[in-house]
Amino acid sequence: MPLLDHFRPPVVNKGSWEGFHGGWPMTIVLDLCKSLPQQYVAEPRVHLGKNFEVDVCTFDNNPIPKYESGSPAYGLETATWAPPEPTLSLEVDPTELYEYEVLVFDQQRGRELVAAIEIVSPANKDRPETRQAFVSKCAALLQKKVCVSIVDLVTVKHFNLYCELLDSFSQTDPSFAPNPPSIYAVSCRSHNLGDRSRFESWAYPMVVGKRLPILPIWLSSDHAISLDLELSYQQTCNALRLV
Repeated sequence: MPLLDHFRPPVVNKGSWEGFHGGWPMTIVLDLCKSLPQQYVAEPRVHLGKNFEVDVCTFDNNPIPKYESGSPAYGLETATWAPPEPTLSLEVDPTELYEYEVLVFDQQRGRELVAAIEIVSPANKDRPETRQAFVSKCAALLQKKVCVSIVDLVTVKHFNLYCELLDSFSQTDPSFAPNPPSIYAVSCRSHNLGDRSRFESWAYPMVVGKRLPILPIWLSSDHAISLDLELSYQQTCNALRLV
């Protein structure tokens, strides 16, 4: 099926992008399990920033009593050390990072992380600091030889996090120059070739109305499986009745 624009009508009138982003990782897991060797396991992960609110109330029926220093219930009074004022204080909260991802682990190597599929959200692209946080995360994974795939369907934020990732390595992708697409899918890996380290990527611009690509997911330096984004995308859209 053709790629939809999940951030504009008519699709946005049928369902939220949050619903789609929350559901797609599990559908990807179900698709990957068909081709993953027995020693590997894929898991969906969704982490929402503090600005995401759920209308749920909690009540503490058994509050823990508070004791003041020196009271009989507290015990002996002890001196507390007061640290000096911080040398730097910023309005930055690491918990604001939104994450929609699928992680692949090798259970024979103690659940070592071998691949990460990162689905970009608007919050990953809306500010320089959140883009930098996303890029830094991907770069750290690549340094550990983890295959990193980035799937970006966010049409309303015109930044390319793959190109910013390459820029952090002082590199560029000629096929994405001079005007990088705002939506795309890419798999990246860093592996040893003899005594040298090599970076490789499989990058595909995406277009609303066109099919989604197939990405390689590298489980080791010489073993990859295919991730058919089109298949899991269509299954998720059908389940959410977006088409």
